[in-house]
Order: sequence, then structure tokens, then C-alpha cells
Amino acid sequence: MQRRDFIAKAGMITTALALNITHMETKNIISKKSMLGVRETTNKFEGILTQKGITVYARINQQAEAAKAGIALKRIEFLLFGNPGKGGQVMAENPEAALDLPLKLLVWEDAQHQTWVSYNDPASLTERFSLAEQTAKLTDIEPLVTLLLQE
Repeated sequence: MQRRDFIAKAGMITTALALNITHMETKNIISKKSMLGVRETTNKFEGILTQKGITVYARINQQAEAAKAGIALKRIEFLLFGNPGKGGQVMAENPEAALDLPLKLLVWEDAQHQTWVSYNDPASLTERFSLAEQTAKLTDIEPLVTLLLQE
């Protein structure tokens, strides 16, 4: 995904949230429903990461940040996380992969107050950066998301 594509997708999600649009399909983004609220889902995922020894670099309450600019959004939180050893292996294979590292998870609420978990499709990262199969596995957060969405 090129920078302008990323900005366009981020803009579409922000617009969808501001306009009370429900979940939409976005190319190269996987979105799954959570049965918990935004804060609870984000807290749970952060706990899973900590338990697994994965570094949480940032947690951003984007609803609060947008409110500072006078923009009303539904609940939306962003996590930036990773493992320097694994991410380093990916960047050693292709330094440009650093554009999508550390990994990201977005937790947001739609107009029906349903919570969604969204993240980059690992297959798209593999294709974008021409990663070898073994290296590509290092960007796959699906097992962590599966743990998150278990009741």
C-alpha cells in the first residue's frame, strides 16, 4: 500500500466514523467484530501483548485527539506494537517494510455501537514487500486477534 493509499484509507475510516457509517470493506484491511466495547477490547489486546512480551509503543485515543480539533468521532483507539527482534528480521529482508512496522491495530465503534477490530492483511504486507514465506509469518497478527476475540 502506498502512502497516499494509506492516507486515503485512514480518511475513509475517519469519514465513516464521523458520518455514522457502519462497517465497510476496505482493500487489504481485515475487520472483525468484537463482543466487547472499544476500551475493553483495546485493554484486553494490550494485556495479551504484554503477556506475550510484545512491546506496546503507543496507544492513541483518536476520538479524544479529533475532539481537540473540533471533530466528533465515535469511539476509536489505535495501538502501535511489535517485537524488535521479529520486526528487525522483516526489515533486514526489506528495509521499506519499516513503513508498516511496528504493527498496528485499530479498535472502533460503528453507528450501531458495534465494536470492530481492524488491521492490515498480512498477505498484503507479504506481497507489498516481497517477503519470503518464513519472514511473512512474522507480520501475521491473526493468532493474537483470535485470542482477543475469544470469549
